[in-house]
Amino acid sequence: MAEVKLSIAGREYAVACNNGEEARLLALGAMVDEKAREAGGGSGGLNETRSLLFSALLLADRLHDMSGGTQVVADNAQAAEKSSQAAEALEGLATRLENLALRLEN
Repeated sequence: MAEVKLSIAGREYAVACNNGEEARLLALGAMVDEKAREAGGGSGGLNETRSLLFSALLLADRLHDMSGGTQVVADNAQAAEKSSQAAEALEGLATRLENLALRLEN
């Protein structure tokens, strides 16, 4: 089991992942960091939980826009598979971040 250090909105998080998934997790973390900063998480205007919530909402909005807002049959099966894998990875990361936020609140 590997461990990756992610920097999200100026805070460091150690996240475990399977060996070989480190680069992917770092890339996903960078996406979350971008959205957290966009949501105001780096400015101190939001607490950590709300920052993560708004980051997840911004990422969900991006996925929704990419799918055209509806369930669309993709012209390219490979693109549809990659999109599905990315959505699953983001959902997993969002769940992990949500659990972390809950632990930090308690």
